[in-house]
Amino acid sequence: MKRTFKQLSLLLAFVGLANVSIAQGLVKGFVVDATTNEALIGATIRIDGTTQGAATSLDGSFSLKVGTRAVKLIFSYVGYTELSKEVTVSGDMSLGNVGLNSSSIGMQEIVISASIAKDRQTPVAVANIKAEIIQDKLGTQEFPEILKSTPSVYATKSGGGYGDGRINLRGFDSNNIGVLINGVPVNDMESGKVYWSNWAGLSDVTRTMQVQRGLGASKLALSSVGGTINIVTNSTEAKEGGVISYATGDDGYTKKSFTVSTGMLKNGWAVTISGAKTNGDGYVKGTDFDGYSYFLNVSKRINDRHQISYTIFGAPQWHNQRYTRSLIQAYRDSPDGIKMNLDYGYKNGKIFSSSYNYYHKPQMSINHFWKINDNTNLSTAVYASIATGGGRRLYGPTAISRTPEGYQDWDSAVQNNAASLNGSQTITANAINAHNWYGILSSLNTKVNNINITGGVDARYYKGFHAYKIDDLLGGKYYLDSYDINKNPGTTLKKGDYVSYHYLGEVLWEGLFLQGEYVKDKFSAFISGAASNTSYRRTDYFNYLNSDPNQVSPWQNFIGWSVKGGANYNINEYHNVFFNAGYFTRAPYFNSVFASKNNVVNTGSKNERILSTEVGYGFRSHILTFNLSLYRTAWLDKAFVRSTKLQGNDYQITNILGIDALHQGVEIECSIKPIEKLVINAMVSIGDWKWTSNANAAVSNESAGTTSYQYVYAKDIHVGDAAQTTAAINFDYEILPKFKIGFDYNYYDNLYAYFDVTNRSKENDPDAWKMPSYQLVDFNLKYDFKLGGLNATLLSNVDNIFNVEYISDANDGSNHSYSDATVYYGFGRTWSAALRIRF
Repeated sequence: MKRTFKQLSLLLAFVGLANVSIAQGLVKGFVVDATTNEALIGATIRIDGTTQGAATSLDGSFSLKVGTRAVKLIFSYVGYTELSKEVTVSGDMSLGNVGLNSSSIGMQEIVISASIAKDRQTPVAVANIKAEIIQDKLGTQEFPEILKSTPSVYATKSGGGYGDGRINLRGFDSNNIGVLINGVPVNDMESGKVYWSNWAGLSDVTRTMQVQRGLGASKLALSSVGGTINIVTNSTEAKEGGVISYATGDDGYTKKSFTVSTGMLKNGWAVTISGAKTNGDGYVKGTDFDGYSYFLNVSKRINDRHQISYTIFGAPQWHNQRYTRSLIQAYRDSPDGIKMNLDYGYKNGKIFSSSYNYYHKPQMSINHFWKINDNTNLSTAVYASIATGGGRRLYGPTAISRTPEGYQDWDSAVQNNAASLNGSQTITANAINAHNWYGILSSLNTKVNNINITGGVDARYYKGFHAYKIDDLLGGKYYLDSYDINKNPGTTLKKGDYVSYHYLGEVLWEGLFLQGEYVKDKFSAFISGAASNTSYRRTDYFNYLNSDPNQVSPWQNFIGWSVKGGANYNINEYHNVFFNAGYFTRAPYFNSVFASKNNVVNTGSKNERILSTEVGYGFRSHILTFNLSLYRTAWLDKAFVRSTKLQGNDYQITNILGIDALHQGVEIECSIKPIEKLVINAMVSIGDWKWTSNANAAVSNESAGTTSYQYVYAKDIHVGDAAQTTAAINFDYEILPKFKIGFDYNYYDNLYAYFDVTNRSKENDPDAWKMPSYQLVDFNLKYDFKLGGLNATLLSNVDNIFNVEYISDANDGSNHSYSDATVYYGFGRTWSAALRIRF
């Protein structure tokens, strides 16, 4: 018995020693993007040489039990360079923030130059969309639609043609949203618009997309009334390899793409090239398309202080469009239903459209990053864009007839033109909108104690070529047009000749910016200012003789400036609060300055003023993240210009000044990770966007030299063209290892039809037609697997799975009701599937 007791005691002693020898400590920390401090959700941490590991939660946090010994921890995340960290564990310990760098060469420098906001530091409301989300959820949607679950965003396919999508942010259209690609502004220099068809292939090369609502973090003097969309494209991958992809979908959709990278070579060079081809028949009748995209980046790491890279990307495409909106009853009566398109017919048995777009806008840049010392760096980008293209439209005194089926009767037009003794009476002409755009963007950043100071220059020159060029005489021998004063009225015009108008618009922009940012411990704050001079010049080849010195207008200059600031305070590791405010003035657009369609300057053109404020609160934990924003944007003295042609070349110009608008609202968004394999994202945004004043409009008659006044009644009318209430909830669940499914629910309400506020000449006129609310559900799945030793991914998307019929866009009618509104219907159910293979 004593012997047994001794043996038992000895066994217990050994067990105790074993427990001591394998005593464990808890290693905690946060995995974040090294540049932006954004939490990397789902990053993996494993102990080298073992299968033991953990994944990060919503706030980037992780905890891993490790034996009390020296171990090597491996941190990894898709799109980032793997990091190893040796630690000696003697008990519970915290590693703090573990920053991972992008696996793309020079990406850190690009992100810094692009003014990407930092989580819990930059005091603005932001949403980040990574390449993985775009890959998983975009499917056949338009590029802007990937943002539709972002607070205060309203994105639609507009007419439904390839690349014809549009986006509104906090009730403002693309004229008032600053869009930047790698930090370079891309809003049209004359109109401020963004034509997404110019960037139809951009989704293939986007690395990350950040929406900064409100003033945003950009240091440039941008017209970002509603917000800023920052798009960062791929750079050169640090590792050798590539990917090929094939996708198919409804209505003949196919897409083939590839990416190949050399990785960083021993001599410091690296090259990445991508390409894609997309084509299809289009969901809407008569909207077939053909598009390409390409991307090339060549980088050279000269030494530890200098890096240079060359990037070029573009997306040449053509697509038929649906331009004409129709009455709701017309869709109901049409055999094509919501797919009805009034802008096409058949010519010699083939589809021929009066609304056709073709464009190619390559963007090239050379970026140099110079690390002057540990505290100072200089980033410079020299860029150019040479764009060609335009859009086909009907032209001539005779309207085109329609077949009994309702199609445009092109064959009849050809017969009539062939029989005409006065040349073609109906032709098609291309509205040319080509440009040459050159710029330099350079910023110097230095750190003095806890203050980051950034200053720089933003210089651009833009030359826009505008004309109507005859595309097809449609069976006639010539066309007669009297608009060109340099030609005899009886001059016969052929294909390639100009009609209606031909002018050159030049824009010169010189901008300076300066920002100071204080960052210490829990507190950060910034103040920035920018000033710019916008100069316009117009050359008119139709309204002035070639010998007339007035054929070229004098330069017209407009000074704009902005000032903004804000602060963020991290109360603790969970809570933070922020606020920002700003005031800026904006120069009028080109067509407001030259509103008479000639070189006569509209002296009534004035700068607009915008005042914006915002406060916000954020919460971060490993299970829940929550953001709340309250915003108020006052648009003061919003300028409207209306031009009405009188006799000859005389115009009546109406400058409508003094109309104010107020956009205010609340935005809530959150993410929940209740279990390891499930992530739930939700948001709701409630806006109150109204015109807040009436105005006297000054009406100038050029020929008579007189001025009269017209009253505009706008006060208390809701702003149209975007849903003021939106909500969304998304579920992403890994039901099996490497097999994920997702459901996205979006809701839209308080959506008023678009209307021209300057036409509100009746007192107590009601709101524009309030469109029906609607809700959509999308589905996606993703499966990662091995295919012949290679990593492969299968993707599938079904959008609007319940085939909901809804109106996405509308123009208000005179009675402000559904019966006289002209509309576009959104798409019904669509699907796509893709296979990606990495090598």
